[in-house]
Amino acid sequence: MKCFLGLDGGGTKTACVVLNDTGAIVARSTGPASNPTRIGVPAAFAALKETCDTALDSSRRSFEVQAVCAGLAGTGRPENRDQMQQFLATQFPHSLLDVRTDLELPLYAMPQGPAIVLVAGTGSAAIGRDACASIQREGGFGPGGSDEGSAFDIGRMAVYATRAEPDCADAEELSHRIFRHLGCSNWGEVDSKAAANADAIYPRIFPVIAAAAEAGNTLAQSFLNSAAAKLATLSQRLAQALKLGQQPFPLGKIGGTVGRSPFFDRAIDTELRNKLPTAIISVLRVEPAEIAAWIALQNFNQRAGAPR
Repeated sequence: MKCFLGLDGGGTKTACVVLNDTGAIVARSTGPASNPTRIGVPAAFAALKETCDTALDSSRRSFEVQAVCAGLAGTGRPENRDQMQQFLATQFPHSLLDVRTDLELPLYAMPQGPAIVLVAGTGSAAIGRDACASIQREGGFGPGGSDEGSAFDIGRMAVYATRAEPDCADAEELSHRIFRHLGCSNWGEVDSKAAANADAIYPRIFPVIAAAAEAGNTLAQSFLNSAAAKLATLSQRLAQALKLGQQPFPLGKIGGTVGRSPFFDRAIDTELRNKLPTAIISVLRVEPAEIAAWIALQNFNQRAGAPR
């Protein structure tokens, strides 16, 4: 069976969707994280192979992969993109390949014309296009100097700030919640685990902070309010670069932290409305790997229909 693969790879997981030549989904799978910036190139290769193999083997059919579109976090860096492209070329040597950043997938699903997508998950970023269809982005380059307002940022902020206020009742409550969730008994154990693999610790703390904020913990609420302000500032910088400030434009929210905390969702919307009053805010309910698969199918059809 001729098929078309769509991949969405990030700092938490990798998703694969397989379409047949009529555009119907015939297989899908989820695998490990594949952001080379966070986990290294060899581990990213292994995650991509595992996820693709699982999808292609799941239906017990013989697939002939015609085209692949891979939206992969970390490929905003040319050296990462080149290595991912070369790896996929070895896996699918006879397929049409399209490697792009994972951020571009949800933007593809936005209405035509000026638009912004705010991505808030393990990391954070904003991507958008202006009236001339020029695409720009802000953020999404890893936690070293980016990813502000992300789950990673919130978790790291919570660890540092909570331990700094040992006499605060809300901090004591948060400490117990964090220790219980991570299976630790003290901050030394948290530090040790974070030093070994920060991505396995800090983003995992987000649901703890979200639950505490909903329960009225003011310290947890302050973390989420701070993160919301950072995400709105990120979006504002991009809107200014795209010159979108004076006209209505759609702004879609997507990512692992979106829709998981009513308090955080409200805080983000409030900050966005304050900083970008002309933005038309919505939650973008799309599956990026499905979008990638549709792009792969479209790329193949366009090439097949092109004059020779």
